[in-house]
Formats: sequence, structure tokens, C-alpha cells
Amino acid sequence: MRQNGYAPNTENAIAQYFNQATLPSQQETLGQIVVEILKDGRNLNRKSLCTKLLRRLELASGAEEERHYHTLIGLLFSNEA
Repeated sequence: MRQNGYAPNTENAIAQYFNQATLPSQQETLGQIVVEILKDGRNLNRKSLCTKLLRRLELASGAEEERHYHTLIGLLFSNEA
């Protein structure tokens, strides 16, 4: 059953994803992405997070930034719910 437009499993999956992001920079990046998604009026879910991360990966300016986004994408899919 959905509450507030979000499926309960989606909320848990996103919460687990944030808990896996251990470095402050990882959590900051995720926070920025969440704000962008919500400001766009889009639903916050795995697909929207992945889309934003992939776009940032495409625009990455160096190897370190690419690794950062690869790590976050990997976390997104490490615990399939």
C-alpha cells in the first residue's frame, strides 16, 4: 500500500542507500541530488537517483569524480530490495 505517494519498500531502499554512503562527501552528493529531484517535482526513487547519478558521471571532470559517482551508483544497486 502506498502512503504519501511513495511505496514503503522504496522508502526503505532509499534509507538503506543513504546509510551505506559513509563518507560525508557521498552523503552531501546524495543530498544535493535529492534536492534537485524534489525541486523538479519528480518522485524520489531508485530510477530518479540513478538517472541523476549517471548524468553527473557523464559530466565528470576527472577520474576522482568519476570514481565518486561509480561508487554511489554501485551502492544504489548493492542491496536490491
